[in-house]
Amino acid sequence: MSRRQMLTRAAGGFGAIALTGMLAEMDALADGSGSRDPLAPRPGHYPAKAKNVIFLFMSGGVSHVDSFDPKPRLTKDHNKTLNVHNHRGHIGNFQQHFKKAQWEFRHRGESGIEVSDLFPHVGEVIDDIAVIRSMTTDHIAHYEATLGMHTGSF
Repeated sequence: MSRRQMLTRAAGGFGAIALTGMLAEMDALADGSGSRDPLAPRPGHYPAKAKNVIFLFMSGGVSHVDSFDPKPRLTKDHNKTLNVHNHRGHIGNFQQHFKKAQWEFRHRGESGIEVSDLFPHVGEVIDDIAVIRSMTTDHIAHYEATLGMHTGSF
């Protein structure tokens, strides 16, 4: 995929995010009573200081379990088998095996964010990086989750 194609595909999602933020600032989205939508724009806790944003979208990128999302339970249950029946849209019976992360995690920087040993140099600058661990979705397929992330239609 060329850079031009990537920007064309991502522009809609970024444009929607920017437009939503601008409309929220103008109170065009608020009715005065406060929105019940948990995804509705809200003012930040602090004034924005960022001058630039680097958005990394790595389709098929490094697993979250091997990078910035330690899962102690996976280490504890490594190689255990889980029998699954009709789970989240998958019909039939199958087995899953728990696998621990391939790298150790260490608390890095003043923030103490855990970063795997896969990224030792990232660990040195982790205090300058925003690590978001609060995103969730009901989708199990990458396509649906990717669409939701780029459009905000979770």
